[in-house]
Amino acid sequence: MNHPSPAPAPAPAPRRSADRRLAAAVQKVTAHALGPYQTAVIRIGFSLTWLLFLLREWPHRQELYGPDSPWSWEMGQRLIAENHSFTALMWSDGRLWFEIVYGLAVLSAVLLLLGWHTRAVSVLFMAGVLSLQNRSIFMGDGGDNVVHLMALYLVFTRCGQVWSLDARRAARTRARAAVEGLPEESVGSGPVGPLLWIVLGGFLMAATWFSDVSGEGWLLLLLWVLWLGQALWWLVGRYAPGEPRTLLDVIANLAHNATLVVIMAEVCLIYATAGWYKVQGSRWQDGTALYYPLQLDYFSPWPALSDLMGSSGTLVLLVSYGTVIVQVAFPFTLFHRRIKNVLLAMMMLEHAGIALLLGLPFFSLAMITADAVFLPTVFLVWLGGRVARGRDRLLRRPPAAADGGDPGDPENPGHADAPAARLPGQSRTDEGTGPGPRTLVG
Repeated sequence: MNHPSPAPAPAPAPRRSADRRLAAAVQKVTAHALGPYQTAVIRIGFSLTWLLFLLREWPHRQELYGPDSPWSWEMGQRLIAENHSFTALMWSDGRLWFEIVYGLAVLSAVLLLLGWHTRAVSVLFMAGVLSLQNRSIFMGDGGDNVVHLMALYLVFTRCGQVWSLDARRAARTRARAAVEGLPEESVGSGPVGPLLWIVLGGFLMAATWFSDVSGEGWLLLLLWVLWLGQALWWLVGRYAPGEPRTLLDVIANLAHNATLVVIMAEVCLIYATAGWYKVQGSRWQDGTALYYPLQLDYFSPWPALSDLMGSSGTLVLLVSYGTVIVQVAFPFTLFHRRIKNVLLAMMMLEHAGIALLLGLPFFSLAMITADAVFLPTVFLVWLGGRVARGRDRLLRRPPAAADGGDPGDPENPGHADAPAARLPGQSRTDEGTGPGPRTLVG
């Protein structure tokens, strides 16, 4: 009896050489702006945080940052002369100028939240944040420092790729170009962009005129580089859409991806330093640190709830130790996706508890938004779909097509009119045949 010979074992898949892996990594960071959904959440979250803060303090704006502030204009002028911080409020001590700057800060937050011409509006948003915060440096609760940093970082990101008016405008432009059989570059986007560029140019000229009270010279230089770069981008896209446009695309992708890494490192640094400083505190070591702020009237918006939590020594001990453990451990779990997601959820719940128990909603919202840079892309796509369906039901209109992204379009590209099953741009390979390698952001 002849026994069939066993099937030969499958040959092991050939391993890619180091140079091929390096080339693939270089291709990934130069050809795509990674984390489009994460940076969109950063854009929406921080603009919403700043907008809500400005609206809440609207009745008290004169006392906080304006002419009626205890930190007078003369005192602010002396401080700026020493620390060289940027603030447009030092250009004039008039009430009208203050109202204009405050109004522009509110307007820029709304426009950035909606994702309208995000590349230009992000610069205006940064100027508004710096102008108000540097005018009165004692107004804040810790979250203002995070908003301050993220306002600077957002300028270098392509944060309007998805969930923005820019994305919708880019999709309409592509659809119109496809219908008319024309290149996308030949389909104009209207005069709004050039007009906004001219207005911001006037603002830069004023900032340069008041350079002695506008802060460090490097910031003005950066703003001029960004302004001229925007003009170069428009000219190249209009008249040289070939290799020059590709080169600018690569530079923009590199700046975006490098800034995304900086944002992630910043969040890790915040938690690492906070956790290790807590470890050194005696109240955190004996597990009673949470008890004391719960007894302060200023940090007790719900006294009954604060008393209930403070009355349980076991709960105070567990929350105090848990806070330290989560903050110290989080940076070391980034490469273990499941543990990282669990700790991420715990930190977000912790900040939600701070907002509720200690009455610090803007600090908590800023930190939750910063944490969102590590949320998985799959979860954000699912969440965006749920929000879109809820919006359609509320407005009683047929469901919209899925909002995909096109990382190749530098003008904050959005999703084309595609079926709902379309995968997000960062999850596709260059050939679009399957999911690419996972990253820290999902």
